[in-house]
Amino acid sequence: MADLRFSGIGMTSARTRDRLIQRLREQGIVNLSVLDRIRNTPRHLFVDEALGSRAYEDTALPIGFGQTISQPYIVARMTEALLEAGPLRNVLEVGTGCGYQTAVLAPLVGRLCTIERIGALLDRAKERLRELDIRNVKFQHGDGSGGWKSQAPFDGILVAAAPLALPQALLEQLEVGGRLVVPVGPEGEQELMRFTRGEQGVRRESLGHVAFVPLLGGRG
Repeated sequence: MADLRFSGIGMTSARTRDRLIQRLREQGIVNLSVLDRIRNTPRHLFVDEALGSRAYEDTALPIGFGQTISQPYIVARMTEALLEAGPLRNVLEVGTGCGYQTAVLAPLVGRLCTIERIGALLDRAKERLRELDIRNVKFQHGDGSGGWKSQAPFDGILVAAAPLALPQALLEQLEVGGRLVVPVGPEGEQELMRFTRGEQGVRRESLGHVAFVPLLGGRG
């Protein structure tokens, strides 16, 4: 029964997932490891059962508390952008949400530290990752805009919500050569950015327009 739950049937089956992967390829995702993780991560387990039949549509879906699970293309694009220059040892994720992005990214890096401000979402994410036997994740309930200083420096940081401006604390916790992928800007004007920290400064690249929930402070 557990295997069937993970592998899915009908609109959550392997055939449905393969159609999603073909769509992501057509949109420009080329990293085979990322595509494999999208194919094999049971997204239907990260949404409410009533939305399970829509889990492999390339769309964001509500997960409660005013939050959404990102569309698969965005998860794939951000993961690919983070990993583009090579393997990462110690990565920070700001905004665990339901844990889907965490589940896609964690097996591709050495260790993943993830922060979520809403306790109920964090508890749900922990349960799902435990079910999937993903063990290289360290969780924190807190305000991710300040990073996670005790676990820094990071060679990769991924932010799954949009600050109005880049939090300086995140750049400060990025090691030289490290990469930060983050949506920045107000609603309707957000850009997905990649910052690479060098010896002489920070290089910034725009990866296109996106739409994310805002990055909020405090704990919920």
